[in-house]
Amino acid sequence: MQTTKPFDNDLYLKIQTDNITKRIASFGGKLYLEFGGKLFDDYHASRVLPGFQPDSKLKVLLSMKDKAEIVFAINSRHIIANKVRADSGISYTSEVERLIDAYTDCGLYVGGVVFSFYENNPAVNTFIRKLNKSGFKTYKHYAIEGYPQNTQNVFGDHGFIHNDYVETTRPLVVVTAPGPGSGKMAVCLSNLYHDFKRGITSGYAKYETFPVWNLPLKHPVNLAYEAATADLEDVNMIDPYHLEAYGIVATNYNRDVENFPILKNIFEKIYGKSPYKSPTDMGVNMVGFAIKDEVGVIVASNQEILRRHYDAQKNAYLGKITTKIDERIDYLMQMQDLKEEDRFCVAKCLAKAAKTGEPAMAIQLEDKKIIAGKRTPLLGAAAATLLNCLKYLANIDKKVLLISPEILNPICELKTGPFEKHNPRIRAEEILIALAIQAVTSEDAKKALAQLPKLRHAQAHSSCIMSTTDLKTLKSLGIDVTEEPVAYAHKLYF
Repeated sequence: MQTTKPFDNDLYLKIQTDNITKRIASFGGKLYLEFGGKLFDDYHASRVLPGFQPDSKLKVLLSMKDKAEIVFAINSRHIIANKVRADSGISYTSEVERLIDAYTDCGLYVGGVVFSFYENNPAVNTFIRKLNKSGFKTYKHYAIEGYPQNTQNVFGDHGFIHNDYVETTRPLVVVTAPGPGSGKMAVCLSNLYHDFKRGITSGYAKYETFPVWNLPLKHPVNLAYEAATADLEDVNMIDPYHLEAYGIVATNYNRDVENFPILKNIFEKIYGKSPYKSPTDMGVNMVGFAIKDEVGVIVASNQEILRRHYDAQKNAYLGKITTKIDERIDYLMQMQDLKEEDRFCVAKCLAKAAKTGEPAMAIQLEDKKIIAGKRTPLLGAAAATLLNCLKYLANIDKKVLLISPEILNPICELKTGPFEKHNPRIRAEEILIALAIQAVTSEDAKKALAQLPKLRHAQAHSSCIMSTTDLKTLKSLGIDVTEEPVAYAHKLYF
């Protein structure tokens, strides 16, 4: 089993923190840092860069917590539309509340919440009042006609000057948001303008992990990022401004490159001259310098492209995305000469389903062993496969019953009785609860339950689209799951 990870997380934390500190100093001691991506649970990065810890960004901030404060940006139009995060299923307002609690619990200081594109709307005003009563400052920023291209409007009477000034007290101001399109950059630029008017020296930078600027344009890590953002139509490209200024090839993406002339113009209006010669200059991203095993990273990134391929196929089947996105990821697969069978758990899963005529699943463990399971009269495919994996990891004979019928049968009866469910089969979370109960009196069950941490980073494939509850359980165990883009027995509701 591999013990040395391809990515050196400790090195990354050190050099990333050092470079943020240097960037703060370069602007005289005040930096607005636009924070892209996820702070607590960056699982994309941990998948393509094995060894990268999902909370690495949080650790960077915690190492500077006495110097840092958090400012949230939330788009008022997203509140009015009750916009919901696709990954968690919670609204953007709930996500802001969740993140505020999480940051505060970690010891980070939350300085306030900016309502971008503010509209006098009951839902928006209710959320403002709720935050104010909880002791958090709120600020209103308004839509600027022609922003950011029309700098005459941006710096006119109804531009930045019309926005509330976000009062901050620490050298590092991290501007984050519950999702894309929240106006993070506009919040940073507006406060730069207000600082300048007040005689305060401050600067702006971006903290984004992908694309990795010092890896080649078509490196699998950067292609995996394209696959992950195919719905946003992001395309990696060579930064022409960086190449012209320094003679160095740097990878960036289309939106930053396209917007740079506009941002450069805004910087010149504020500072008199732009502090940056290229969009790559704006970023603080040292992740590429912490890769220690490029082959390992390439293998992991190719697997991520395959996972994104299956996710896109599933979402296209469910009507959540257009086939154009699926086709874009297929093109990325072709660039890497990847085939579905290169995700090794797929073949065994489909073989099990074909042989038994039942929904099936296969899980590839870190030692490369692939364990399969199928739906039974008592268990769903995910629950059965989990038990098979735990038996293997605990060195328990596959014929041993880990959980007695005296525990399983009442659960099935409860589901079809008082709960009036059509499907009596036990799901993944339910089987683990049953196993925990059995472990009180059974050494085998106790040994099996102790193996759960070994499932983290395992790879799984299902022969059909899974229930949301099973999918959430497997993901909470740290298992990376893909699914065939079909519903079992051609049912529309499952």
